[in-house]
Amino acid sequence: MHCKFLVVVALAGLALSGSTGLQAFVEDPQGTIRAEVALVNIVFTVTNRNGVPVSGLKAKDFQILEDKLPQTIDYFSELGKETDVPLTIALLIDTSASVRDKLDFEKTTAAEFFTDILRPKKDLALIIQFDSDVNLVQDFTQDKNVLVKALNSLQAGNNTSLYDAIYLAAEDKLKKEIGRKVMVVISDGEDMKSKLGREDAIEAAQRNNVVIYGIGVQTEGTNFGVLKSFAKETGGAFFSPHATLGEIKYAFQSIGKELQGQYSLAYVSTNKKKDGSYRAIDLRCKTGDVRIRARKGYYAPRS
Repeated sequence: MHCKFLVVVALAGLALSGSTGLQAFVEDPQGTIRAEVALVNIVFTVTNRNGVPVSGLKAKDFQILEDKLPQTIDYFSELGKETDVPLTIALLIDTSASVRDKLDFEKTTAAEFFTDILRPKKDLALIIQFDSDVNLVQDFTQDKNVLVKALNSLQAGNNTSLYDAIYLAAEDKLKKEIGRKVMVVISDGEDMKSKLGREDAIEAAQRNNVVIYGIGVQTEGTNFGVLKSFAKETGGAFFSPHATLGEIKYAFQSIGKELQGQYSLAYVSTNKKKDGSYRAIDLRCKTGDVRIRARKGYYAPRS
């Protein structure tokens, strides 16, 4: 697991986790008091009309609403290569029979993606393949060579267990990680084999603050509605290459650029109920003609 990173807010030192929980440490004459507050953390992307990331924005440029009620931004950061915030990537590759002839392209471009994005001694990545089953091919590592070796070991199988793969990656692997948590999913279509449902998968991603990027490899009769929805609901993006090496490479490069140009903000919700309910988020920019991609909501903690 990544080490925690520190955020200084007013007089309290706050250790930010990847979930909606945050521990505040405040000194008083009796010693240190530890209090649990509900901090909502949002990683988001701002682009212009041409899809180019916009940099240089500040907290004052944004307004955040939760269930239509204004919230106060307590923490704000422009993320990128120089940030100390760790990045954790789960790469999920569809190895069903229908993508057999595209698998080599996916291996090559994914290897380049890891080489370009992962920072030494700071970021982690894992690889999961899914077809009729979901298999962890390579657990979290910082070693790019190990990841490339794992990619080269992938072989095509049968059906597609998309929902199971997303759920297990979010709930079993990314849940305990902190910082930015990203899932990149390469698939050629809808789920065909999962034991879990669509709502189980998307809820697991939202509960664990995972941003999903989808790469839909087009084949005859493909339908990317679900993968597009997952990306939209979590604040990610969807790319639909025509199964050529150049287009898949471009999709990975686009994701890489976004990861290097994201923002992060956090706020303490005015709704103090710990009822586990879903709460809608509306993030707006006050300046310029820009577009924001951020998750559409989160699940409150449950007491």
